[in-house]
This record gives sequence, structure tokens and C-alpha cells, in this order.
Amino acid sequence: MSRFLPLTIRFVSGGTMVVTTVAEAKKALAGTWKNKEAPDYLKAARLVDDAIAGSCRPSVAFAAFKKAAAQQGLLKSAQPSAALTMLDELWSSSKKPHS
Repeated sequence: MSRFLPLTIRFVSGGTMVVTTVAEAKKALAGTWKNKEAPDYLKAARLVDDAIAGSCRPSVAFAAFKKAAAQQGLLKSAQPSAALTMLDELWSSSKKPHS
């Protein structure tokens, strides 16, 4: 299955999990959520199952999972990686006029 940019989920119970695949999203959906009856949660669960079965694109299922997690306040804000920070610094310094 496709791999996606990592999402860190902080469950209501306090535990965390990093999710990068549809299979991991399915496992995360089994964790402690605020409302497992919420329409977006139910849609994400259905689409994740469909993606695992091959009847839905993994990117669609992962996006639905991310949306459901965000709406329930379970997404932990990610810090930029060291490599991204270095790239940002290089980009910023290349924009400055050189003497």
C-alpha cells in the first residue's frame, strides 16, 4: 500500500500513534476517539476498509482519515523535520542580496 506523510494521532486515552499507511489508519480507527458515531469517522472507516479491499484509492481513504482525525482534534501538530528546516534556511539565504 502507498505510504503517506506521517500523521501523529493523539487518542482521547492519551496514547499516540504515527500513521503512514491505510493499514495503520485502520488500526488507529480502532483506538479511542471522541465520537465513533460521527459522520466523518464512519466515512473514514468505510473508505479505509474499501481501500484495503481494493475498491477505493488509498489516497482518498487516507484523506478521509486525516479529516476525521482533525475534526475530532486528534491530530498532533508535526514539527518540521531537520532536513526541511535546513532547506528553508537555504532558500531564505538564497533570496538575500549578496554583496
